Amino acid sequence: MIEIAKTSYAEMESAAAKAGLTLPIEQTEAWAHYQETIDGRMPIGAFVIKRDGEPIAFLSLMDFQTHGFHFARSAHGPAYVTPPTAEEEQEVIDALADYVHRTFRSVKFLRCAIAHEIPQASVVLSTVPYDSTVVLDLTGGDDAILGRMKRRGRRDVRKALRECSATCADETENAMASFEEYYDVMRETGARDGFTPAPISDYEDMIRILGPEHCRVFAARLGEHVEAWSIVTANGDTCVRYYGAMRNGAMRMHVTDKLLYSEACELGGQGFAKYDLMGIGSDFAPSLMGLNEFKTKFTEEITHVAPERDVPLHKTYYRLLLLLKKLRNRGKKQKTADEVKAEKDAHGGKGAPDSAAKKNDVAAKNDAAKNAAAAKNATAADTPKDGADDATKRTK
Repeated sequence: MIEIAKTSYAEMESAAAKAGLTLPIEQTEAWAHYQETIDGRMPIGAFVIKRDGEPIAFLSLMDFQTHGFHFARSAHGPAYVTPPTAEEEQEVIDALADYVHRTFRSVKFLRCAIAHEIPQASVVLSTVPYDSTVVLDLTGGDDAILGRMKRRGRRDVRKALRECSATCADETENAMASFEEYYDVMRETGARDGFTPAPISDYEDMIRILGPEHCRVFAARLGEHVEAWSIVTANGDTCVRYYGAMRNGAMRMHVTDKLLYSEACELGGQGFAKYDLMGIGSDFAPSLMGLNEFKTKFTEEITHVAPERDVPLHKTYYRLLLLLKKLRNRGKKQKTADEVKAEKDAHGGKGAPDSAAKKNDVAAKNDAAKNAAAAKNATAADTPKDGADDATKRTK
């Protein structure tokens, strides 16, 4: 029998530690404190999921209010002591959905990590979830970290160490004092990749509220100027590369290769064992394939994770949300078709000239970049402040 037992965050985290489980940072009290500072979000609480009295999973649940309705979300949760079978996971999700539906009647659906394609779960209404990521093993020292990379990863890192003059360092203290120079790099990243960065206060709040124990800022500088940076979260023995940005010339100089390797070595030296680069493309998430070339060179192994899925609680209301989404998408497609027809008419039925076609190619690449940027954790329209890979986009 499955029991959903509400408890304090301290008790949940202690029970998880006793079970030998490192919780994702999104399942901690520190993250809940950060989330409750965001408009439209409120912690519902911490839970221990038990079978026959024994803890099998742990869960932090948040209430999200967006577009006039509420949904409950557990990012990277439930966190299981041992991976469940499809039948075991279905039993847990049934019990959790029933608990949320009975206790929080305004919640229209539950969004949480579900590894298997169980009948009651569906593809998320919005955002870009992922089922694969890259996790670096940080143990054994700098040479061991380098040695575990793919051949092209070792080649690029060695080239960066040899030729890139950037200086890489932990700049958490500087970033907490002022994030402006780092945010300027994000502005340039957004202009290049075709997205609008979140307000500077989003990053400042995250760094300040989580604090150095759970949030670090690493940067690469050429002289006095920041060329690239990463915001890295930490909990237990695991770190996650949550946000990042780089200037236009940084890629040609292999700045990001040097920065990422420096981060891995520094974090490994501090005793962390894992470094999650946070989401890559797969058959489940084809729009994120653009992330794979860079990320997968740093390890020989791909790590599979449970992607987020929706569990409708008010089924009629959820079907209405799906219908509205379908109508919006149809409107976008119709608009695109009309624009193409108008363009052909303007050019005698021959379509755009070469210069315009090139611009369209650039726009398509920017659209792909925006899709890739929505990975982490991958949030977009209804979760504007959650993690994304190497860029963020805020919409409300």
